[in-house]
Amino acid sequence: MSKTLNVSISPHTRSRETTASIMADVIVALIPSIAVGVSVFGARAFAITMLSVVSCVASEYIYEKLLKKPVTITDLSAVVTGLILAVNLYSTAPWWLPVLGGAFAIIVVKMLYGGIGQNFMNPALAARCFLLLSFSRIMTDYPTLDGVSSPTPLTLAKQGVYTPLNDLLLGTHSGTIGETSAVAIIIGAVYLCAKKVIRPREPLSVIISTGVFVTFFGLIQGTPITLDYLLVHMLGGGMLLGAVFMASDYTTTPVTPWGQVMFGCCVGFITALIRCVGGGVEGVSYAIIISNILTPYIEKLTAPRPFGVKKERDKK
Repeated sequence: MSKTLNVSISPHTRSRETTASIMADVIVALIPSIAVGVSVFGARAFAITMLSVVSCVASEYIYEKLLKKPVTITDLSAVVTGLILAVNLYSTAPWWLPVLGGAFAIIVVKMLYGGIGQNFMNPALAARCFLLLSFSRIMTDYPTLDGVSSPTPLTLAKQGVYTPLNDLLLGTHSGTIGETSAVAIIIGAVYLCAKKVIRPREPLSVIISTGVFVTFFGLIQGTPITLDYLLVHMLGGGMLLGAVFMASDYTTTPVTPWGQVMFGCCVGFITALIRCVGGGVEGVSYAIIISNILTPYIEKLTAPRPFGVKKERDKK
């Protein structure tokens, strides 16, 4: 007796993971960094975070309603965008800054390109760069610690002053809401790796290559390469935050293993170039955005050759 077989298109692999579950894991991983930010900078840091999240979710909902598209806010991707944007902002930001940044991230960078999975650069980082270029003074307004305005570790490093390792680990220094504590970010990274949301090679390639290129440019310029110098560049600023939560984005980074390593090296090179040679202090956001644009070319270079297919030069 014959039976009718229904054969669907590939892929046939099934997974229990969904977009919402992956985004929920990212939210959990961000909680330690946000908690430290609120502890160090106070309730205003929490308010900035909530404004950013609400702006992103509301922008996606309103956009889809107006254009009569299916509402997708339940996949939690807009929440993650809002959180990542928030941890890249100072607690001293005015209330309208995360609102404007959230709307830009969702509408301009995400929805206009087709929604989740279609954007060619990280929405939260694109929004941060947009705000940094448009409102540079506000975006570099250092938050106050214990009533004293304090520059970030990277700003101090430009002056030859290095933040103690203990402060870099615990987050007791000036910076954006989610970038100050290396320990909190590492806890989030371990969680994401344990849940297999990201792989260690993605953040490690960024961090290690940054250290290598910072050393290279430092030697060329005659800068004394000390352990304190390297630690500030590898643990200070947005390096860890960008390596863990933004350089591992599924949509805007390569899918091939060697492509991910090459992507990380590009981020490290551009970051070191901006910090050591250029006039900028940070550089991670721009490095990731530029590398996002290079992703299609990196994937083409690192794509595995199908079995039985020869390269053109092999055929000649």
